[in-house]
Amino acid sequence: MRRTILITLCIISSLDLYSQNWQNDINNAKELALKEDKPIVLVFQGSDWCAPCIKLEKEIWNSPEFINYAADHYILLKADFPKKKKNALDTKQQERNNKLAETYNTNGYFPYIVVLDKNGKVLGSTGYQKITPNEYINLLNSFNN
Repeated sequence: MRRTILITLCIISSLDLYSQNWQNDINNAKELALKEDKPIVLVFQGSDWCAPCIKLEKEIWNSPEFINYAADHYILLKADFPKKKKNALDTKQQERNNKLAETYNTNGYFPYIVVLDKNGKVLGSTGYQKITPNEYINLLNSFNN
């Protein structure tokens, strides 16, 4: 019994190590960015229909390299646009995402990653690229120079 509890605690601890704090409201993201003096990485994705979005999630956002680096260097903001009814967002969240798209993704690209300064000014943008997590981090950082 004691061993089972110990194993469970270890698993929970390791999952927490690799969790990310994705924001879903630009105002909260800007507030954190100002407070922590970090750029915002805004991700437009279609989590249940966009193949490159799903690849980006798996290959970059969920990689230990990105997770560890992002925790100290970025405020992460996600605007998801799922199509399946079972994944539909609540009305308020959908409205927030639509406003973000009107401001930062007028062409409707997916995935579309926009790096913003702490005040919400666009520094650069990119999409899916078949590169390593460290190369992707370097690409995102290149917009800050």
